[in-house]
Amino acid sequence: MTIVAVHGIANHQSGRSPDEAAAELSTQWGPKLRRGFTSAGLDDHPLPPLHVAYYAHHTIAAERQAGVPNLNSLGEQEQAIVVAWALSMGSPTLQERQGLATAPLRQLLSWVSQRRGIPLTTVTRLAVRLAGEVRRYLHVPEVRAAAQSVVAELIRRARPQVVLAHSLGSVVAYEALHAHPDLAVDCFVTLGSPLGLPGGVFDHLVPAPLADRGARPAGVGYWVNLADTGDLVAIPHRLGDRFPVDQHADTPMGTLDFHTFGTYLSSPLTAAAIAPFVGQPQIPDRVGKS
Repeated sequence: MTIVAVHGIANHQSGRSPDEAAAELSTQWGPKLRRGFTSAGLDDHPLPPLHVAYYAHHTIAAERQAGVPNLNSLGEQEQAIVVAWALSMGSPTLQERQGLATAPLRQLLSWVSQRRGIPLTTVTRLAVRLAGEVRRYLHVPEVRAAAQSVVAELIRRARPQVVLAHSLGSVVAYEALHAHPDLAVDCFVTLGSPLGLPGGVFDHLVPAPLADRGARPAGVGYWVNLADTGDLVAIPHRLGDRFPVDQHADTPMGTLDFHTFGTYLSSPLTAAAIAPFVGQPQIPDRVGKS
């Protein structure tokens, strides 16, 4: 038995080869997943090896690898992603929304900062990283193909029972599974996923949504979505409104560490979601309803 983890944004491992980076992330995240099992009261539950599908060397822009996140560096497509993302944070009045849609990005991000009670520097850093990697994945065909190939090849080789896909990784894994319907996964878990983000992600998915609904990949047996309601990337956080998710659960993680893969892996809800698929079935009730 194995688990494949697909990372999200801001996971580029500078100075390491893709294999070295995957091994390093696996070393970091394996103990966190075990911590989640302990928190769920599943200390004795068997936990198979965690293999990481590392694709960040494709989605990171070379000129931004070591730079400080800078709004002035964003191109038109990236600015459009930031606007779509920011406006999806809440439901301002039509007048407010029209004004924000044409406001300078810094003003728009200040609105997000005040609305969510998160420092502007944190919001800005996240927005720049999200927009850059999402833009390269969705709008540079060779990057999209390469990232999907990494995920598909590891799933084919490792034959996991569970795929844990975080952040942008949930988009890569979703499309890779659709592109390779022969790949079978007992349980697909999306964590902090932006799959349903209107304008920025949802409208660019392949296959394209039909009647405002995304489709389940053919090889996925069961789909669980976990999101922190305060996660700035998991917008909207209830994927069940747009995708055939079998279960959804909110997993509160705090205001400062609201999106990291390690924090999601440490959640007892993640452990409860995947335990039936990686070992003994005698566990607490499943995490919730879609």
